This record gives sequence, structure tokens and C-alpha cells, in this order.
Amino acid sequence: MSSNAAMSRRTFMTVMGMSALASPSVAELASTKRVATSRSVKPVVVASRNGYRSKDAAGMTRITRAFHMLTSGADLLDALVAGVNIIELDPNDDSVGYGGLPNADGVVQLDAAVMHGQLKRAGAVACLEGVRTPTLVAKKVMEMTDHHLLAGADAQRFARSMGFEIERDLNTEHSRRMWEEWKRGTDRSPFLKPVGGAEVGIDPEHFHGTVNCIGVNAWGQVAGVTSTSGLAWKVPGRVGDSPILGAGLYVDGAIGAAGSTGHGEASMLSLGSFLIVELMRNGMSPRDAGLVAMKRVVANTVDPRLLNRRGTPNFNLRYYALNTKGEYAGLSLYELSDNGKRTDYAVCNEDGPRFERADFLLPGRPGD
Repeated sequence: MSSNAAMSRRTFMTVMGMSALASPSVAELASTKRVATSRSVKPVVVASRNGYRSKDAAGMTRITRAFHMLTSGADLLDALVAGVNIIELDPNDDSVGYGGLPNADGVVQLDAAVMHGQLKRAGAVACLEGVRTPTLVAKKVMEMTDHHLLAGADAQRFARSMGFEIERDLNTEHSRRMWEEWKRGTDRSPFLKPVGGAEVGIDPEHFHGTVNCIGVNAWGQVAGVTSTSGLAWKVPGRVGDSPILGAGLYVDGAIGAAGSTGHGEASMLSLGSFLIVELMRNGMSPRDAGLVAMKRVVANTVDPRLLNRRGTPNFNLRYYALNTKGEYAGLSLYELSDNGKRTDYAVCNEDGPRFERADFLLPGRPGD
């Protein structure tokens, strides 16, 4: 009997696993994904609330598109990115991508990150201008370089070299009007006040607008994607947590994935996504790990500018977490959003797409 024929199943599994990790190609990974784990997991996609709003030409929302693709055999990361692209391209959403709320100079600067659990690879871009789908550029960083993060004009130059169309301005009529109204309201602004004193209000959910999407497939593989236009009216060049691995997104193929939306600086200071994955590594459920991360955020928030009358953070933050078993959770720092609505998140599994109520650490809302 040849040595190949005598190869044990354990040896075969080890060789195939090492081959997958060494491969730079997501396409090559697809051919070995069925031997990644022997157990069967119920696939699920977990996302921020805006994951169940924007729709593509076929009428699919982000989470339904991602779930349909991953259950049809597509690579998990490809599926999640395709889902996020729907909201990035939606001109009616001002939290990410095209039409995202601009910085203080009226320029739309985008951040994004992707992580592939089984490949143990990641890619990200920060302060990218002129490309509607920064997640696709982040994916190219992962696939075509040995870097994790490209920023600013050089990230745009890289995107151009990869064949992406570079647009002069990613503002829509709506996002530019919002910026103009904000400029009129600032001190010593040279802009005239709105006629009749009218102001264009900002949805509190979008002031820190971000989309996070994580998922697990039937073989227990995990991946994650985060995309954002960042804090509305931010200082030009500001980078939030979204493209920072361990802060806005973290994935470990053997453990699970976590991501965040909301106050990016608080997420960076606590490295919450990394913390959640590490706590799950030590046996915690996604829910319990997320609540511990929220407690870390509260403990790290001591600046009086960031505290409300109760002495707790005057901002909200959300974490999304799942493990390789298919267990998941959505966590919110506060029970209610700034607008008084309950905090929830989007989920899609075999039971279909829906909103689920987020677990929370503190009662009430940030401004109370």
C-alpha cells in the first residue's frame, strides 16, 4: 500500500488545514472549507441595525444577501462583503459609503476592515476618499499585499492601481445639505443661517454611523466586515475604531468574531472586539463576553466631557459577537438609543431575517 493510501485521516486533516492557511487566495480556500471542522453549525449573520434596511436591485437587504450567499457555497468573507456593499452603495443611507456624512471640510472620508478567520488574514483602509465601496479596497489590501492597513491618499492610489473608479466627490445632495446646515450652526461661521431658522436634523443613530457584519457558516468558519464614514463633521484625518484590528473588528478562526459601532474612541481605548474574542476563548458566551467589554468601557470613561449627570458615559456603544458554534449576541451600553428607541440589531439564519433586542449594561439612554 502506498504511503498516500496509508495516510491517516488525522494526517490528511492536518495537511489540508496547513495548506489552507498558507494559501493567499480566497478562491483556493473554498476548495478546502468542508474539512475545516467535523461538526455542523447553523449558519448565521449578525449585523448592526442598518443591516436590515438598505436593499439591492433584487430586494435583498445586507444580511439576507450575505446569508443567501454563504448558504449557497460562497466564501464567507465574500458573502459578508457583498452584503455590506449594498448599504455602501445606497445613496439614502448617510452612515457609510456613498453619501456618508462628511468631515468638517465637507469631504467624505471612509474607513473599512475585513478579517478572514480561517485564512488568519485581514485588510483595512482609513481616510479613503473617492471610492464608494471601501470594503472591497480593504479586501484587496488583504489579498494583494502583506500589509493590514493603508491610509489616506496612498490608500486611494492603491485603489486606483487595483482598478477602482476614483470619484471627485462622494457627497449626495442630502449629505452635502446636512453639512451646510451644520456649518451654518457653528460659531463664527461665514455661512448664512437657514431661512426661517430651520435645521436639518441628524438621526442620532447615524451621527456615529457604522455598519458591522459578522457571520459563521455551516463548517464553523467565521469572518467579519466593518465599514463607516466615521463621526459626522470629524476633524479631517480622524480615524475611528472601524479599521483598527482589535477595536472595531476582530476575528479568530478557532474562536469567533466581534465588532462594534458607536463611539469609536471608546472602542479603541478598550480594544473591545479583541477582548470579547479572548473572553470567548476562555469559555464565556458571546453575551457575557460583550457585557464584560461594556464594563471595561465604563471603567475607562473618566473624562468629565464624556460623562452625563449620572456619571456614566454620555455616548452609546454597541458590540456584536458570535462564536464558531453559531451562538451570537448583540450588546448595547444603554437600554435605549439617544432618540429613546430600544436598541436592537439584525440577525439572519434559517428562521429568516429579523431584529432582535440587544442586551444592555445600563438602563435608560446616554443623555439621561
